[in-house]
Amino acid sequence: MALLQVDFFSEVLGMCTQMSVILPQRTSRQIGMTGAVKDGKYPAVFLLHGMTDDHTTWCRRTSIERYVSELGVAVIMPEVQLGWYTDTKYGMRYQTFICRELPGICREFFPNISDRKEDILAAGVSMGGYGAWKAALEGNENFGAAAALSGALDIAASLERHRKENPREQEFWNGIFGSRESVKGSSNDLWELAGRRKASGSPMPRLYAWCGRQDFLYEDNLHTWAHMRDLGIEVTARESEGNHTWDCWDMQIQDVLQWWLDR
Repeated sequence: MALLQVDFFSEVLGMCTQMSVILPQRTSRQIGMTGAVKDGKYPAVFLLHGMTDDHTTWCRRTSIERYVSELGVAVIMPEVQLGWYTDTKYGMRYQTFICRELPGICREFFPNISDRKEDILAAGVSMGGYGAWKAALEGNENFGAAAALSGALDIAASLERHRKENPREQEFWNGIFGSRESVKGSSNDLWELAGRRKASGSPMPRLYAWCGRQDFLYEDNLHTWAHMRDLGIEVTARESEGNHTWDCWDMQIQDVLQWWLDR
């Protein structure tokens, strides 16, 4: 595998930003690890970070490079600061960057990445899980599947909890999403996006979610999975013992990769 740290300019964000990238490499002489490359263009995973993380965290907290080494899969890990994968009210268009600009930039930089949406997965933890489902549901057709690990899938409930627990942060949340009343039923609400997608008759992306039973987002996940079922949307929903921690996500990302590639 090749690990690259890429500094580049985003027209959408109007600034320089970063991403970590893992590219497949065929190897046979590495001790304890074999690298593979698929015939033709290779699939890619866009791995999205959580609130307190950055574009380096997936490589630092998990063995993602080792997990994909024999799969022939590229991994894109972009930086979004605390932007919540959203076109924020304060003017930074992180949703447009992730959903529309970044896939094209990656295909330009790395022409061997597949241009078939079926070969592109968005996945993430916590805030990144929210961003992954959002990228797949919003209708841009760049992502054929999405996986959320401990995802903030009921954003209205998450924002209500944040505001109650940390009232001093209200200005921050308003800067991201707008007022509390405006979030539910908006394009930032995954429940709303899923309903719109279902009603449109457009093919649904494949959806996966895992959450630990000790996670503070567990109940929100259960409610979201039930809501998706009520809409007639299939979700591969899994739960087990576990909390909002990287030891859990390091284990679960392996199941995500298997689920995605076994289509």
